[in-house]
Amino acid sequence: MSLYDDAVLVLKGYGNPADRGQDELRQVYLDHLARHPDGMWKACEAGHLTASALVVDPERGRVLLTLHRKLRMWLQMGGHCEPEDASLATAALREATEESGITGLTLLAGGPVTLDRHTIPAPCHWHLDVQYVALAPSGATEQISDESLDLRWFTYDEVASVADASVVRLTERARSELEQRR
Repeated sequence: MSLYDDAVLVLKGYGNPADRGQDELRQVYLDHLARHPDGMWKACEAGHLTASALVVDPERGRVLLTLHRKLRMWLQMGGHCEPEDASLATAALREATEESGITGLTLLAGGPVTLDRHTIPAPCHWHLDVQYVALAPSGATEQISDESLDLRWFTYDEVASVADASVVRLTERARSELEQRR
């Protein structure tokens, strides 16, 4: 199965009945892919899907954020899909591992926890981000990558004081999912 086909299947299966806005955004992603067969790749100037993962240490109630080198914002780990990515999930896990330096991350079962569409500078216009949760193994040690100015653990409640609304929403959704699974 191609990455494109995987993305369509993931998006068709994604849903949060409590959040109508997410259902509408899911349809925007599907419509984008239907119009742009190259919509998985950075070269698609109309926008492209990206995959990200919020790295969570559930034992300590904290998340790992990266101070993005170019954007100078505290964000979750993530980025562009690569030809070797077999799925959106593997792309998210690859990005989280590369940017956090943590080996042994595992994605929270059940697929993505939220979607976020945001503008980016030209020539492309949109990132259509599919967001997962990556669980850090006990005692995980992070290591900064070339894409980051800093890596830092924040408690769930601290995230709102350092990150934008999209990261806060992702953190709240991740926390809610983890609490439901206890």
